[in-house]
Amino acid sequence: MPSTSYGDFAEAVRELTPGLISMDTRPHTVKVAVTYLICAVTWGTTWFAIRVCISSGGYPTYEAAAIRFSVAVLLIAVLGMTGLVSLKQQQERHVWWLFAAGLFNAASYALVFAGEQSVPGSVAAVLFASLPLVTAIVAVATRTEAISFAQVIGGLVSFSGIAIIFWDRLRVSHQQAMGVVMILIAVVSTAGYMLIFKRKTQDAHSMSATLIFLTTTTVGLWCVSLMRGWQPLPLPLPLKPTLALLYMSVFGSVIAFACYIYLLKQVSMMTVATLAIIEPVIALLIDRMWEHQVRLATRSYIGAVVTLCGLLVSLLLKPNRGFSPPEVDARIPDVSETLG
Repeated sequence: MPSTSYGDFAEAVRELTPGLISMDTRPHTVKVAVTYLICAVTWGTTWFAIRVCISSGGYPTYEAAAIRFSVAVLLIAVLGMTGLVSLKQQQERHVWWLFAAGLFNAASYALVFAGEQSVPGSVAAVLFASLPLVTAIVAVATRTEAISFAQVIGGLVSFSGIAIIFWDRLRVSHQQAMGVVMILIAVVSTAGYMLIFKRKTQDAHSMSATLIFLTTTTVGLWCVSLMRGWQPLPLPLPLKPTLALLYMSVFGSVIAFACYIYLLKQVSMMTVATLAIIEPVIALLIDRMWEHQVRLATRSYIGAVVTLCGLLVSLLLKPNRGFSPPEVDARIPDVSETLG
């Protein structure tokens, strides 16, 4: 399958925006844009699902994470055996890199859960919004792809917007400093497995890659859970936490990660990294709709607008080649040329 450029994705987004460009669009770019939206909306809602799942009377934190991915792996395996989804055999070199990516993902989840034991979720959201900036550093350092000034500026603007939204909840004590460090390491770990998918598994079959990737993540999380000491599950199984867990398994893991891996093959790492910017905004809106005690201040709406402006700058502004390694310069076309 030919790789879709950064410009193609920007074109898809612009074509989905009424009044900006005609709807005479290619099916492939629409598929990429829809895949991006699936990831954003799904992972934006799983923040709420996690709270429901591990709330009082729900599942233990680490066990919930491990069970979530276990159910996802089982579902993919069953779908593959019944022929409902295709599970092509991977090349051996892909398998080892997918194992490595899965371990990075397990480390990221474990660090986030550990960090959120002492750091509020809002602080974690702001810290994870630094992912586009970390991704830019990793992409340039490894000469994986060209990074434009527009993408860096957009990332900084969006990061500022997230900080504005959660400004009154950003205070952390000295005791919480270790939690902040854990979450920042989780951000680096996330950028690490993105890099693996971009450089080493570009031609791997998406659903098969998802199965191997999530299986490794599952094993890693179970190891973390058992090393900490097994926490018993609530019996009988509580209805709402169990439904939230199943939602995260099916939509937040099977569907979202399959879309995510596909997206990494089609667009730049920086474009994929912007998901970390839009998800907290969606999560905040979900909280506003489903948690009646949540009240959004004017500052929150201003922060959301700033965040979305930064996202548009990253995706749509003409990219000046401020950070373009020679090896990859030719692979990232000028967006204005693509749209023209």
